[in-house]
Amino acid sequence: MKKHILVVPGDGIGQEVTAVGKKVLEKIAEKFGHEFTYDEALIGHVAIEATGEPLPAETLEKMRASDAILFGAVGHIKYDNDPHAKVRPEQGLLKMRKELGLYANLRPIKLFDELLEASSIKPEILKGADILFFRELTGDVYFGKRERIEDGNTAYDTMIYSKYEVERIARKAFDAAMTRGKKLMSVDKANVLESSRLWRETVQAIAPEYPEVEVTHQFVDSCAMMLIKDPKQFDVVVTGNLFGDILTDEASQIAGSMGMLASASVGDSTGVYEPIHGSAHDIAGKGIANPMASVLSAALLLDISFGLKEEANVIINAVDQVLKAGFRTGDIATKDTPKDMILGTDAIGEEILNRI
Repeated sequence: MKKHILVVPGDGIGQEVTAVGKKVLEKIAEKFGHEFTYDEALIGHVAIEATGEPLPAETLEKMRASDAILFGAVGHIKYDNDPHAKVRPEQGLLKMRKELGLYANLRPIKLFDELLEASSIKPEILKGADILFFRELTGDVYFGKRERIEDGNTAYDTMIYSKYEVERIARKAFDAAMTRGKKLMSVDKANVLESSRLWRETVQAIAPEYPEVEVTHQFVDSCAMMLIKDPKQFDVVVTGNLFGDILTDEASQIAGSMGMLASASVGDSTGVYEPIHGSAHDIAGKGIANPMASVLSAALLLDISFGLKEEANVIINAVDQVLKAGFRTGDIATKDTPKDMILGTDAIGEEILNRI
């Protein structure tokens, strides 16, 4: 197979973890006889510094010309502390999603048994949890009209959805449920929000097309509680942009660390594969970031964009073997982890590569 992959490291630890993810892809190509070519591009803070734009036209052009995108992270504390900044790294992320039509964000929350103790939730509650989130990615308050009025003392953001936006993400979630446990939970706030009532009506209208799938509807606040109380009850979850952003970060605690969670942002063209952990500037440049989410994102890339399920499973199994051998990064280490088994970014990457 010949494919072209664009690597977009972005900001902070994105630079470090995508380097490991790329090495894993190169190793897979060597092992299975594929030909992957690569290019790199700027986004976020590093792009603003270099070009003045959070998503340069050259980057967008390269994205459209690629078969898949291995992405790092976007964000910088400089902008977090300046709410009046007109140009922000996250603008590049939102524009990328809109321009590439990346309306579905897939976040698998699957536990490695060796990391049950790394979570603050009791192992007996966690063991066996396997959740696939579908977060709508190009609507909601992130893309609705917003404004600050009355000389800066009042502001609003508009939560807006159209029926077709809900239909397309719901169908992807239903299709995924058919390949898993045939259970789908749709999460909204239909008791309060009109946009959520449209969301629920639309999901209900599609449900008869999938008679084998058991569909439930849950308010977002109740769902947040249920995730901690009994995560094993979930199979596939579909929800809007804002609720999905919050719930999937909460669910990351089920896996013990954000550093273990991959994601895929897909639509009808080029897919983007990235860890969910963000730029983490407090540890950037120290060589201690956990690259496993980027490695697992590379596995998603191979599976979803290229249909290479066997190759993807080889990566997942290599990560599992590293964890079984007792190796950890700092974020997933416990008080009982021997110090010589706590490795940095590159070292644990090498352990994964050796097992591929």
